[in-house]
Amino acid sequence: MLYHISVPDPQSRFLDIIYTIPEINSEQIEIQLPAWRPGRYELQNFAKNIQFIEAISAAGHKLPLHKVTKDRWRVGTAGQNEVRIHYTYYASIQNAGSSYVDEELWYLNFVNFCMYTEGRITEAYHVELDLPDGYQIACGLPSAGKNALSARDFYQLVDSPMLASATLQQCEYAVRGIWFKIWMHGNLKPNWRRIERDFRRFSREQIAMMEEFPEKDYHFLNLILPNAFYHGVEHQNSTMIVLGPDDEGEGLYSDLLGISSHELFHTWNIIRIRPAELLPYDFTKENYFRTCFVAEGCTTYYGDLFLRRAGVFNDETYVKELQVYMKRHFESSAHAAQSLAESSFDLWLDGYEKGIPNRKVSVYHKGALVALILDLYLRKKTNHAQSLDDVMRLLWTRFGKPFIGYTLEDYIGIAEEVAGESLEWYWEECIFSATPLEDRLNEVLAFVGLQMSVFSNGNVQLNVLDDFKAQVQREKWLETVQVLTIEEEELEGEEEE
Repeated sequence: MLYHISVPDPQSRFLDIIYTIPEINSEQIEIQLPAWRPGRYELQNFAKNIQFIEAISAAGHKLPLHKVTKDRWRVGTAGQNEVRIHYTYYASIQNAGSSYVDEELWYLNFVNFCMYTEGRITEAYHVELDLPDGYQIACGLPSAGKNALSARDFYQLVDSPMLASATLQQCEYAVRGIWFKIWMHGNLKPNWRRIERDFRRFSREQIAMMEEFPEKDYHFLNLILPNAFYHGVEHQNSTMIVLGPDDEGEGLYSDLLGISSHELFHTWNIIRIRPAELLPYDFTKENYFRTCFVAEGCTTYYGDLFLRRAGVFNDETYVKELQVYMKRHFESSAHAAQSLAESSFDLWLDGYEKGIPNRKVSVYHKGALVALILDLYLRKKTNHAQSLDDVMRLLWTRFGKPFIGYTLEDYIGIAEEVAGESLEWYWEECIFSATPLEDRLNEVLAFVGLQMSVFSNGNVQLNVLDDFKAQVQREKWLETVQVLTIEEEELEGEEEE
């Protein structure tokens, strides 16, 4: 399968695409454009951006092409063993799940506009790009020659976004033999020494906790805009991040750290530790699942926790970040009628919209808070011998590494196995009902010397208590997992100078 992509007029924002389908042995085929994209569980209607489409033979003759659903077409092959689908796609949006082209940048999310042939989704897919001279490609896919990329199947292709420009900036670093590349496009002058140091630290901390990394390399793709923006999407061995404004202030850098740590942990949690309902992805319709509070909630919790454990954040900064998602939960959905499991299922309905008052909860914010409750409960019960770390590692070794998909019942079983007891109270209060979280949160926060106050307007104040015993427990909770090699210790010393 081959895609040829060109941009004849960058100002028009249109991609010109030829999708070549070889080795056809049937009288008709059906081609499908994804109805949604991994990382955002709602129907996307990408087909609305297709301006023109036709099917032609290898000799250039038009073939019958009929639309059978909003994003699926049937092609009469007329005995041809090769068919080319020629179409144009409007690429004009800059967020972490879109596509955009202009005179100096190609930003492509292949899931937006690449189709697959029914019954052949697991075949290899190749991409040829008519890039301007001097452009450099940033992408998790392997190179297949100059301006060409290859994917082992359609799933890998559409989970590998791409930046290409003559003005890309980059740095790279290695952790435990894994190569990481950080790519930047935008009007800024990155402090690469600082970025490389902090990224290496939280990457190392994550790998130390999970004990291995699922990929041999990883790419942080960053598009920095002049306007305020914050959006990231996880992929197989990369993440696409869009941030702004490009004032190079501490706010932008803090956002970069937080979202990058979050997205990197997704390499385990959802990319490989995947709900069974999403394995494999069905790109034709909704893929309902009730465990997005694990996929996004645990990842949100760990994103900032890894920054503190790695020494990128100090205690004060970490406590402020905890307070942020406490505030977001209690301000917007403290009195919501839905449970976390129900809101996970309903992501496909209105999960990314504000919605009506007091209906749903955020799988990110409430999900992070219930992950915090479970982690600190396990630590208190076992004097830190067991924690949410153990739950995530067991999910990885039993379901993520063999890539077989886990169920809600599997998650419940592993958490109770680590706890050594039934956690019925936790599932009933935190996951399957709309029970308020204040009491349970303060119960576990007291163990580590923190106290949360929620005011009538939803504002939250998180205070650090003056309690030596609790301070010791807090240090154990936040202590690093990693053990540095001699070479890493020397490198750290050089960077601190």
